[in-house]
Amino acid sequence: MSPTPRSCRIGTDLLHADDESHGSEVSPSISVSTTFRQMDLSEHVSEDLSRHPESARDAKTYIYSRLSQGVRSRVERVLSEINGGYAITYGSGLAAAYAALTLLRPRGIAITRGYHGTHQVIQTYGRDRGLKVVDLDDDFEGIDICWVETPLNPTGEARNLQHYADKASRNQCLKFMLIVLAMVQIHSRGGRLIVDATFAPPPLQYPFKWGADIIMHSASKYFGGHTDLLGGVLVVKTLEEWGKLWVDHKVLGSVMGSLESWLLLRSLRTLHLRIPRQSSNATALVQWLDRIASTPKGQSFDGIAGGMIKKVWHSSLQSRDASGWSPIQQMEGGHSPTFSFLLENAELARTLPFSLKYFTPATSLGGVESLIEQRKRSSPDEDPRLVRISAGIENVSDLKQDLRDAFRVLSRVPNCEMYSGPNVSPDRGCCIAS
Repeated sequence: MSPTPRSCRIGTDLLHADDESHGSEVSPSISVSTTFRQMDLSEHVSEDLSRHPESARDAKTYIYSRLSQGVRSRVERVLSEINGGYAITYGSGLAAAYAALTLLRPRGIAITRGYHGTHQVIQTYGRDRGLKVVDLDDDFEGIDICWVETPLNPTGEARNLQHYADKASRNQCLKFMLIVLAMVQIHSRGGRLIVDATFAPPPLQYPFKWGADIIMHSASKYFGGHTDLLGGVLVVKTLEEWGKLWVDHKVLGSVMGSLESWLLLRSLRTLHLRIPRQSSNATALVQWLDRIASTPKGQSFDGIAGGMIKKVWHSSLQSRDASGWSPIQQMEGGHSPTFSFLLENAELARTLPFSLKYFTPATSLGGVESLIEQRKRSSPDEDPRLVRISAGIENVSDLKQDLRDAFRVLSRVPNCEMYSGPNVSPDRGCCIAS
């Protein structure tokens, strides 16, 4: 059995789950050594790991950093505790996604929308394997993995995992419930549910409570939180599965680097402080922007002309479904800090990110600074009018004012060449990324 996450004391666990590894230093030392001194003629650590790979999780003696390393072990201890399972780290989120596939060796996968990189990983894995890939509402013949991203990239909308796993009836025919039915089918066929929970880390959401078999995170995002590391995480329910993953990532070399492990451990110490602030900032911005989106053209709300924003997406805007479920039941700690909105035209979506003072025009998400991008720049299949925001920890009143000022200017200016903002080149008179 996997451990149970203690959401009520996540702050204590983030700071003390690795206490048994403490030395005399208060802050763990950075270790970048790739190899370690053999201390005893009688040591046979490598042989022990071959027979019992799960023992690498509790290693006290290290051989080579591709196998195990002190700070990385501490990071995995903390991640295990807060997720209620057995966590293992990788060099990137996509490496973690690929590791899940090599562990389960699926013949078929059901997946709908979500991060385009995950679809590319599945395509790479499936090359020359005859892998079947279907949507979540398609027939499940030959499908043994259901891959659900919730909240969803780029919209921040939640998918109902409890219904996916337990509650849907084959007789329900509402369009929203097609995905739910798919999740029931995957468990009834002995399949596995993988949940990419990158957009809602603890303390926002705990997918094992709602039927997940494996949890995946891009640690580059909210776990890292400072836009300075690449990493990925898988969390499984049994030590046996953890051992299998450890063997695979030892052989494939997809381990997290030593310095990145230290950066991640540092970041996790403040996760319970950063995430609720980012969540509340995003939710406040969403509610405000949604009011603007509902304002007719020719009128204004809070100084912003109606018609500029067409639609806003976020889990906080989702209504209860036919069963009475609301996203907040699953997202017990708050809504995702990331959301999207649709603007009046593609030119406005292209220009807005470069017309702001406190939002940085950049891809990715999860850092303490607020980011904004026209999503098509990173994901070519997206609507060119779509803008994604990752809310940071700034004062939400300043973020609102920043957006208000930009919308006011852009409502009067037909194109960005007439606007000279903080991210606009004064000598060229056109928009550039900072």
